[in-house]
Amino acid sequence: MNAIITAAFARSRSVLLVFLMLLTAGGISYAVIAKEAAPDIDIPIFFVTVTYPGISPDDSERLLVRPLERELSGIDGLKELTASAGEGFALIKLEFEAGFDNRQALSDVREEVDMAKPELPAGAEEPEVMEVDLSMFPVLTVVLSGTLPERTLVSLARELRDAIEAVPGVLEVVIGGDRDDLMDVIVDPRTLETYRLSYNDLAAAVERNNRLIAAGAMDTGAGRINLKVPGVIESVDDVLDLPVLVRDGTVVTFGEIATAQRTFKDPESFARINGQPAVSLEIRKRGGSNILETVAATRAIVEEHAQSWPGGVDVTFMQDQAEDIRDLLGDLENNVLTAVFLVMLTVVAFLGGRSSWLVGLAIPGAFLSGVLVLYLMGFTLNIVVLFALILVVGMLVDGAIVVLEQADRYLAEGLGQQAFREASIRMAWPIIASVATTVAVFFPMLFWPGLVGEFMLFLPATVIITLLMSLLMALIFIPVLAAALGAGKPSRPEQVAHIQAAQMGDFSKARGFTRRYLHLLDWAVRHPGQTLLVAFTLLIAIFYIYN
Repeated sequence: MNAIITAAFARSRSVLLVFLMLLTAGGISYAVIAKEAAPDIDIPIFFVTVTYPGISPDDSERLLVRPLERELSGIDGLKELTASAGEGFALIKLEFEAGFDNRQALSDVREEVDMAKPELPAGAEEPEVMEVDLSMFPVLTVVLSGTLPERTLVSLARELRDAIEAVPGVLEVVIGGDRDDLMDVIVDPRTLETYRLSYNDLAAAVERNNRLIAAGAMDTGAGRINLKVPGVIESVDDVLDLPVLVRDGTVVTFGEIATAQRTFKDPESFARINGQPAVSLEIRKRGGSNILETVAATRAIVEEHAQSWPGGVDVTFMQDQAEDIRDLLGDLENNVLTAVFLVMLTVVAFLGGRSSWLVGLAIPGAFLSGVLVLYLMGFTLNIVVLFALILVVGMLVDGAIVVLEQADRYLAEGLGQQAFREASIRMAWPIIASVATTVAVFFPMLFWPGLVGEFMLFLPATVIITLLMSLLMALIFIPVLAAALGAGKPSRPEQVAHIQAAQMGDFSKARGFTRRYLHLLDWAVRHPGQTLLVAFTLLIAIFYIYN
């Protein structure tokens, strides 16, 4: 370590250039790093659902659950399989070992479900495989409400969905309260009897005239012309104009025996806000995208479209996760600025003005360097990382204070320009040992097993990286910067003289709190047995009081 410090001081200009590059790159990384609410981790849990309208729970277990269980139970890496059956549905939960390849697990589940399909009853709907993904939780919910008809609100929501899904950071937009379009055809039974038609005849007529027919293409010699047969129903008029009976040159159409209108399927859920009907849009962002930019772009699109909407439409923003991230970032920046200010005030009181801003520079230096490393590692600035950065802010200046205080003593002894190098060499191993003890506390958390371990990995990784950056600041960059600015004069030569006298056993020159502390320390060293007894008694008392 001594050789590294000596080499750094011998190449002070290169070291300071690296220091400036770290600060610049760290600032850029802090601005561009993806910011999101929760860490982007793979949750090894999948759900398989099958619906069969009208089936009883017992039949659901026998006809739906058991065939799927037989196929899914043999998948590699499967930790637990749980199945439940209810009226009209079957649900199977598959939990894999933490750390298992989620892509492979999803592929295996889908493959086994496909193999089980032939064993399912003919009336069952297509099985659906869903994975638990934190990115699938909405980052923002936009609610449209008002006194307008439901069809108008749904139409505005669908138009807005298409516009929001064009935002680069948006994965998808799910409309809540939307219902599939439906066409109601109401037939007059007496008219039907008059023409001697049955309901089956009407259904067959609709089915025959609602088919997509591949007509192919015609080669004209000069080129190919694609042919299209208009055979798909697209509007209410298409239904009303359909012929249902041709007799003696007379054509009877749907419009003569029935009425048709556009409507929606029966609702399965209702959305209300302030007592009014509402339609919600849940915006889900892509993994790794910046939540602040995504939400801001979404809000801008909503506000732009709202200007062209009819009166009576109320827009409400709910569950905005960007606000939480913005508050955490504000807390982090305030903590850093407050820490720098308080540290500078404290150091000014004990070491002088020059040492104060040098120590204060160690905080943003370590902080920005740590963010740069996190960005290069592919981390995002999520809640866990932000909490770790706030937690570690107060630990970033200890080493720099110790080195600069030792350098101040060497300046008082007349070492001049070499004071900062000798102070860094002298205090290197004590500072390394101090940082190592803190790192040792967080290091085992890197190997925390299970899903919780994957979630909490960001906490120890961030703390360890930032502490290592603070070590470089304390031993390399800050001392080299101080030496490059010139030796200067010691901040408190009298205090340094008192400390040197105390080291030789003369406590008479010490004053105030320092003198009382030195006398207490001298007594504790001379009476180790009593000191350990007092410490042990305090330890037992704390445990007793806590319990």
